[in-house]
Amino acid sequence: MTKIKRNAALLAASAAVLSLTAPLAATASTPAAPTAPATAKSLDWKPCKGSGLDPRQECATVEVPMDYAHPKGKQIGIAVSRIPGENPDARRGALLLIPGGPGGSGINNPSGKGQKLPQAVRDAYDLIGFDPRGMGRSTPVSCGLGQADLAPSRLRPWPAPDGSVTGNMTAARRVSDACARNGGDLIRHISTANEARDLDRIRAALGERKVSAWGVSYGTYVGAVYSQLFPHRTDRVVLDSNDDPDPTRVSRGWLAGHEQGVEDTFPEFAKWASAPGNPDRLARTAAEVRPLFLRLAAELDRDPIPWPGANPEELDGNVLRQALLTTLYDPDDFPGLAKLILAARKGTVPPAPQAPPEAVLQNAVAVGSAVLCNDIEWPGSPDAYAKEVAESRSKHPLTAGMPRNAMPCAAWPFRPKEAPVRITDSGPSNILLIQNERDPATPLSGALKLRTSLGQRATMVTVNSTGHDAYLDNGNECGDRTVSHFLATGERPTRDKYCG
Repeated sequence: MTKIKRNAALLAASAAVLSLTAPLAATASTPAAPTAPATAKSLDWKPCKGSGLDPRQECATVEVPMDYAHPKGKQIGIAVSRIPGENPDARRGALLLIPGGPGGSGINNPSGKGQKLPQAVRDAYDLIGFDPRGMGRSTPVSCGLGQADLAPSRLRPWPAPDGSVTGNMTAARRVSDACARNGGDLIRHISTANEARDLDRIRAALGERKVSAWGVSYGTYVGAVYSQLFPHRTDRVVLDSNDDPDPTRVSRGWLAGHEQGVEDTFPEFAKWASAPGNPDRLARTAAEVRPLFLRLAAELDRDPIPWPGANPEELDGNVLRQALLTTLYDPDDFPGLAKLILAARKGTVPPAPQAPPEAVLQNAVAVGSAVLCNDIEWPGSPDAYAKEVAESRSKHPLTAGMPRNAMPCAAWPFRPKEAPVRITDSGPSNILLIQNERDPATPLSGALKLRTSLGQRATMVTVNSTGHDAYLDNGNECGDRTVSHFLATGERPTRDKYCG
């Protein structure tokens, strides 16, 4: 990703990826005094390797159990990083920067998104990044997939043009077999609950009594699970672009959410693509853009355009649909999609997009698949997916049944080791949710379900904006100011807030 959020979106795509309560007390979330300074004597901090990093960023490794049911058994490494707080006199503690995905790296977040935080927040906190278990510079896993199975339009389970899921079930078995064959013992122990347990090991290694957190996208579910499992180890928690925590569906629900998210967001693209004076204008009116897109996708289903250097090496309907989904994450990317549509209507293609290095994709796919499939058991019957896909295609043609289709989890060879964590309102009132109204990946409807589950533990800021990742990215000044004030002072709005 050229932007931090865009990178998370690309890797997440490759890996696959409300009623409000009564007013809340503004200061109920904050302890009386900051946490004690971290000694971190157990960590061997050294300069981080890599280019383009803040020279202050340093790295270390925290050893954690591979299997928490056997804590004295095999240990694995979790790579962590930090940039110390910039004003020792104002120090509050440590702020965990929880990445999205699943399958997203966060080791360089202190040098990246962390530097977008306002000075008062950077003064008060050590910014802590990490690679989740199995990811990147932590003890890594790979499924060793063939190149074709690394294509975003393959990893997202797009049905065949006629709605058939047969090919998806075949791919699910192929990918799952490869993960079982090449993923080692670790791939069975990659889950959200274990990532939350790893976070508490990081907290302890840092020497912190409590930690604050900023979780984005899938990181909101990680943050919610951490707050549920270790409620009294949390200080100030920000959850940004929020996953539906429904314990009966978990990852299945996240994928299904894309159908509503795309429907919520597409009208903004249509307005932009029909605006007079737009050099990439697609139509005279916004109402014309949707049928134009659907017609073009259907034409490409029947007659794909060769696309040398791309993966796959043709522009078909599902590649176009995947491009739409990825583009809606960030309105800044609207021109790229429009140019692709304009070229395809002429029977041509733009230069092939540059993919991340294969090793990065292999790792992201393995971790993403493991989390999605280990958190909850998915149906194994093709008929179950065929039925849901048909319904989804009828109601939400822009996503063509993908959000309810079979992923590798349909053939995953391992049973979940524990039930999903149920998010409840039990615990301190120290959580602030921020959510764009129009988000293709984590729609407002799902975020409101998390808000309801947290009850009096949380307040929520809903932002009149479009795209994925609200705080300091695709949101607005009102939302940014509200979150920054909470992180710096502990003061939340007295009730749920709308930033228009």
